[in-house]
Amino acid sequence: MGHGVPELVLELNGQTWTLDASRSYTLGRDPQGDMVLEDARVSWRHAIVRWNGRSWVLEDQGSTNGTYAQGQRIHQLEIGPGSVVHLGNATDGPRLTAGAAAAAAPAADLFSAQTALAASQGHAQQGHLQQPHAQPGYQQPPADWGHQPPQAHPQQQYQQPQAQPYQQQQPHGSWQQPQPHIPHQASSPEQGHRSPGDEGAPPAHGDRSPTTFHQLAAGRVMRIGRALENDLVVADLQVSRYHAEFRAGQDGRFEIVDLGSHNGTYVNGQPVRRQAIGPQDIVGVGHSTFRLVGDRLEEFVDTGDVSFSARHLTVTVDGGKQILKDVSFGVPEKSLIAVIGPSGSGKSTLLKALTGYRPANQGDVLYDNRNLYKQFAELRQRIGLVPQDDILHKELTVRKALRYAAKLRFPGDTAPAEREARIDEVLRELKLDVHKDKKVTSLSGGQRKRVSVALELLTKPSLIFLDEPTSGLDPGMDRDVMQLLRGLADDGRTVLVVTHSVAELALCDKLLVMAPGGSVAYFGPPEEALNFFGYETWADVFSAFENYRDYDWAGRWKGSQHYQMYAADIDAVAPQSVHVQPQVVKPPVPQSWGSQLWTLMRRYLSVIASDRGFMGLMLILPAVLGGVSCVIPAEHGLAAPPKGHNQDAGTIMLILAVGMCFSGAANSVRELIKERVIYERERAVGLSRSAYLMSKVVVLGVITAVQGVIISAIGFSIRELPAEGLVLKALPAVELCLVIIALGFTSMMIGLVISSLVKTAEKTMPLLVMFAIVQVVFTGIMFKVYDAPGVEQVAWLMPSRWAIAAAGATLDLSHVMAPMDKDDLTNLDPLWAHTVGQWGIDMAVLVTLGVICGFAVARLLRRHEPEVMRK
Repeated sequence: MGHGVPELVLELNGQTWTLDASRSYTLGRDPQGDMVLEDARVSWRHAIVRWNGRSWVLEDQGSTNGTYAQGQRIHQLEIGPGSVVHLGNATDGPRLTAGAAAAAAPAADLFSAQTALAASQGHAQQGHLQQPHAQPGYQQPPADWGHQPPQAHPQQQYQQPQAQPYQQQQPHGSWQQPQPHIPHQASSPEQGHRSPGDEGAPPAHGDRSPTTFHQLAAGRVMRIGRALENDLVVADLQVSRYHAEFRAGQDGRFEIVDLGSHNGTYVNGQPVRRQAIGPQDIVGVGHSTFRLVGDRLEEFVDTGDVSFSARHLTVTVDGGKQILKDVSFGVPEKSLIAVIGPSGSGKSTLLKALTGYRPANQGDVLYDNRNLYKQFAELRQRIGLVPQDDILHKELTVRKALRYAAKLRFPGDTAPAEREARIDEVLRELKLDVHKDKKVTSLSGGQRKRVSVALELLTKPSLIFLDEPTSGLDPGMDRDVMQLLRGLADDGRTVLVVTHSVAELALCDKLLVMAPGGSVAYFGPPEEALNFFGYETWADVFSAFENYRDYDWAGRWKGSQHYQMYAADIDAVAPQSVHVQPQVVKPPVPQSWGSQLWTLMRRYLSVIASDRGFMGLMLILPAVLGGVSCVIPAEHGLAAPPKGHNQDAGTIMLILAVGMCFSGAANSVRELIKERVIYERERAVGLSRSAYLMSKVVVLGVITAVQGVIISAIGFSIRELPAEGLVLKALPAVELCLVIIALGFTSMMIGLVISSLVKTAEKTMPLLVMFAIVQVVFTGIMFKVYDAPGVEQVAWLMPSRWAIAAAGATLDLSHVMAPMDKDDLTNLDPLWAHTVGQWGIDMAVLVTLGVICGFAVARLLRRHEPEVMRK
């Protein structure tokens, strides 16, 4: 204990803790907290206890059910020996008592005074909250609204807000006078927190105090990791068992050495293997960051109480049109923020800019005073994103979907028991444990959205973005989802939701209203927004946006007193004239390439196995296509007749080849488009693009090969074949089957190209039919293709041309079929030459076309990745 700091002992549920003034203590249901309570009335991170330099303080962290002293709800309370606090309920909630470990100055008088103050404040808050009285001095908007200024309803006249003294937080949904905005972070980089003796250190953590301190002696090595035998143990699944080492040299210099960790070690947001560090550097390991202050290492653990702000974000598209204009706002920590606005107001563009998916051309996004764009490689793990479409495979059960996600996101050295424990923890938190063995597709819309949120919560993000989570839900589910988000914020996270629904805005702490053209029309408490606009309903506000699109909504906002209270401090920072492009660094991935490939293949096989309809179709389709070829009468099958020609041999091969083209492409033509949203999100958190593509190629390749065997077995079983093949002398049927399989592989790769090009799954079927018909034309069976300028060159790009050529070489179709040109019997198709060399060339070109398609798919997948991550 520091000199002069009175020792304090807390007792809770029969356990006692002697508090150390050098750190803070968290109370709640979070198993990673310091004082863990398994009580449903207690929030995930309910409260903290810390020494503020003059006394011990208990702070409620925005809990759902509150913290109480002497029956009154309190937000912050100085405590000492004799203090009694109830968590979650004023009478029978878990009882926290404070006492002195040794002789200490009595604190009863101080406690009584504080409690009396809290009681008086609480009594005032429990009185009736009245709506603001309409003032006769309301002024209509200026004349430049248009020909007809929008009329505010007379009973909804706008009352200018007055600055009030600080009061405790009012209940959600009740009206209160706007308070002067006190930001949680510094308005400028020079105003951040400084610990004694670190005047030159960057303000990476706003005004937060370090979580704990570690002493670095000269010549000492301090190893950090998840395993208990480390010198500095970090209980974080984003951290490897043996993650990194801090090394203090005899010359007073310090360095950080990564020990081959899975999620990487970062210095100032950039991944490093070995790096000298100084007082200006921020070292990131999982959810913890470290900073040198003299020979002491300060640790900051990201538990959700971090600031987040957007400053002067501007997005310009081709042609110079701005679709996002100078957007600035500061997000309070552990709060729920809604973003609303009419279509075309830039809500989706703003979301992409805030998450780094599409960085703004100008401006900054600051996470805990750190530039998100420049340090995306590290900070991406702290941010969760739930797109409008579900980011999971609906064919899997809830537990299995979360299990595969955990395998991809957690380090490779995470034990299965650790992953399962985290999955169970998230399922309980979101009340999904009763649905864990149900398929996602069998859940209601609101429950599916909960599963998408659960997937993001696996890595304990501090900031969660959601895009239209209530789209398509009925009003009851809309309310349930918004109450879920309210609970997530109360449990220690900042949640920002883009929504069209305005029914449950009262649950939010702040509301951001976007005007047409991408500018801010309002930012502040939701209960004051309609008064600000001067209308009774949001329908009226949106109609005004539509009818007066040229009105300067942003100017009206910036000229208001609301702006001075809630946004002026953020907007005061000068915008950058030119956006600084982030340094392009390939971030580490949580799993090795091989491990990712294996997990992706297993997940893909599980998805296929759970869809019995798809499995049945994959078996029936080749059987039907192979059976169609059996309808063709052919006396000599695919062999050469004793006299004359066998024209049916070419027709049979044509049907089998086109059937394999259709079957192979049909396997893959929808696979990438239906998983596009899942791929975008997983790529942002470390998924390897090549591992993802290879998992599709391997699994679909095996399926296509099986289909090729089925088609060949049916198509060749009743046919007479040549006595021997070219390559496999005694097995001509196997040789022809290899050709069919290679054709199916290349067609499958072309299907992946189509799937990566289209924007909707509905567009795949017309392209699939077109692909199959084009293959019929350019096989060289129906008419002469060789020596036809233009036509022959186009045919070189068709897999059916080379497959028929390889089969033609095996069957010697140049002599078995009647010549295409009756006037020149020697003018034979050179690709059908009955030689081993020509057969090898035909097969090599056929497979090469498939490989080229694979590279094309890899390039096309880049379009669906966060722009900041594209290499």
